[in-house]
Amino acid sequence: MSELIRRRRPSHPGAILRAHYVEPRKIGVGELAAALDVSRKHMSQVLNGHKRVEPTLAARLSKALGTTTQFWLNLQAAVDAWDATEASGDWQPRQKFPPPSVEAA
Repeated sequence: MSELIRRRRPSHPGAILRAHYVEPRKIGVGELAAALDVSRKHMSQVLNGHKRVEPTLAARLSKALGTTTQFWLNLQAAVDAWDATEASGDWQPRQKFPPPSVEAA
């Protein structure tokens, strides 16, 4: 199966959180931070794409916003995968291993 070729970095979960949950519901950063039991500074850093959405925060977001933990983790995983691919650049392994051979049954 071919892999989707992305030409841009996926949206950070904080951008999704801000655009689709915080702004439409007119939730303040401090109000959201208090509801999730995190600091206002940390919540602001997440919303601005400077901090990751860790599993604990993903679980809290899901409970507060009526989503799933997996939704937030998948958004973060997409960003992490993009960043890792970009960071690896032209790196090549010292050795490549062929797939296992299939024996006739």
